[in-house]
Amino acid sequence: MKALPTLRQLRFLVAVVDRCHFGQAAAACLVGQSTLSAGILELEELLGVRLLERTRRSVVPTPIGREIAERARAILKGGEDLVDVAQAAQAPMHGPLHLGFIPTIGPFMLPRVMPGLRAAFPDLKLYLREEQTAPLLARLEAGELDAAVVALPYPLDDLETLELAQDRFWVVCPEGHRLGNADAVRPGDMALDDLLLLEDGHCMREHALAACAWEGARRNTAFQGTSLHTLVQMVANGLGVTLLPQMAIDAGILRGLDLSAIPLEGDAPFRRIGLVWRKTSGRGETFRRLAGVLGECLGAGA
Repeated sequence: MKALPTLRQLRFLVAVVDRCHFGQAAAACLVGQSTLSAGILELEELLGVRLLERTRRSVVPTPIGREIAERARAILKGGEDLVDVAQAAQAPMHGPLHLGFIPTIGPFMLPRVMPGLRAAFPDLKLYLREEQTAPLLARLEAGELDAAVVALPYPLDDLETLELAQDRFWVVCPEGHRLGNADAVRPGDMALDDLLLLEDGHCMREHALAACAWEGARRNTAFQGTSLHTLVQMVANGLGVTLLPQMAIDAGILRGLDLSAIPLEGDAPFRRIGLVWRKTSGRGETFRRLAGVLGECLGAGA
């Protein structure tokens, strides 16, 4: 029978490739540096190739070492998924769960849903991370997160998705603005040059433009916000108007400001909020139950 690497050896290799430092890799693996070095040497002898270039001052992965480390990540993730399957079968709503949110959802959704989640799943230990969609999904695919709450549509490749709610867009303008007296605003009534949006990298920028059917239109690049709170302050200072999701308005983002919020008309004046996870994850039942409670909490506040 062919001798195979151990998961421990592969974990050592990935740790060194990620850090290019034996001491830091050993600390990350909770072992001594001599133990880690011995494990890497055993792996090199087993595979018959040199995985690392060592000097007194640095360690650098060889090309084959880097390729094997990438393959090792998938093997290690498969091992973790195997454990997840077994644990989820015994207690799907127990233990740690690493959940990601994007910045245009997390600050407004979490205060609304956390009490319901704690009541429904008291034994679930949630670790939360906020990041823009692309890096958040990269962490999810790498196994650093178990699931994420994102705004749709968005290219999701091989991820499972459950829609939680629809989040309507509102036009926000200073009081006395020409749009302020309308019962609802048609996209054609808005001047594109006055529309303030988030900077590139935030998916809500594209969702807002899509809600106005302006996907290919010229955009105002003179003023771009880094957050929804920044956009609100820009509007309050007379720099233009913006589109905000219902979730942010319900959370009180306009409180204390002389601003008006008018619903946006159109065929799809909303973004969709969804929970996503890897199809290979063994915790599908966990995520379906989680999505059920999240949807209930969001629906109750609508």
